[in-house]
Amino acid sequence: MTLKEGQRVKLASDTRLTDWVAMTGEPATSAEAVAGSVYLAAGTEGTVERVVEHHHQSHEAREYERLKSLLDTFGHEMPTESRRQLEERVGALEPAWIAYEEQRHRVTVRVRLDLGFILDDTREDVFRPA
Repeated sequence: MTLKEGQRVKLASDTRLTDWVAMTGEPATSAEAVAGSVYLAAGTEGTVERVVEHHHQSHEAREYERLKSLLDTFGHEMPTESRRQLEERVGALEPAWIAYEEQRHRVTVRVRLDLGFILDDTREDVFRPA
């Protein structure tokens, strides 16, 4: 599921937000910083303001993709020893490719809730379409 800017959404489950809160006003002292929690109920609605698709491919993942393509395209024509060495290199890089595949579709959103709160840099799976 990829959300779209302007789309109406709601929280998929009860959500607890916890952080240090700085109190505003004069004078500002460290004693005015408090730990706080806000609970937002499942079904709290808002509007998607921004969608960010994260793409970070490591050098190892790029090299896996390049060598795997080479192996798939020309492996059957390669000398046996060269093909074996290439297969070993591809195999050694496969964990980096798997890690990239697991993170490749990570999407975060900024949602302005109807309550006035803004949730930014939040995984999209925290929401569902309203």
